Amino acid sequence: MDKLRFYKFENEINDLVSFMTNNTWEYHADPKPSTESIVKAFHNGWYQEGRETYWVENCNEKIGLIIIHDIDDTIPLFDIRLARNARGKGIGTKAVRWMTDYIFSLPDKKIRIEAYTRRDNFAMRKTLTNCGFVKEGYLRNAWENKDGSVSDSICYAIIRTDWENKEQTPIKLNDLPF
Repeated sequence: MDKLRFYKFENEINDLVSFMTNNTWEYHADPKPSTESIVKAFHNGWYQEGRETYWVENCNEKIGLIIIHDIDDTIPLFDIRLARNARGKGIGTKAVRWMTDYIFSLPDKKIRIEAYTRRDNFAMRKTLTNCGFVKEGYLRNAWENKDGSVSDSICYAIIRTDWENKEQTPIKLNDLPF
């Protein structure tokens, strides 16, 4: 898995539908999106407007998708999906590091990058921590799933100075004087 390549999504709707429907997304709001919902989201600009979307490829096979939301803002956030056969192999860590380097290397000097994940998505939480992101918040009942259930969510972020200095500064959990 050391032949990873990251490149911009260029409206490959058929590849997108295949990737999204041939995998399940247990820790996303809709674990099994339909072809119709993917096509509708595509035509509504979900993968393009205000976002940048990148494929993660290994040996000419599309194994992942990174969507950077609010790319024109100083504080973007992202979504990453890896194909079932690519999970648990360190690819997520490489992809998040690539994306972090890419965002912080943009000329408009982003301040920070945020990531939200479900509380029970331990693989993503470990990946974010390994990539220099700091757990900044625990949000109760903040993740709405398509089936109507609600989960707790965790907010992680990396700030530019931590990225530049290759460190993780702790947050102030008890900052009140009482």
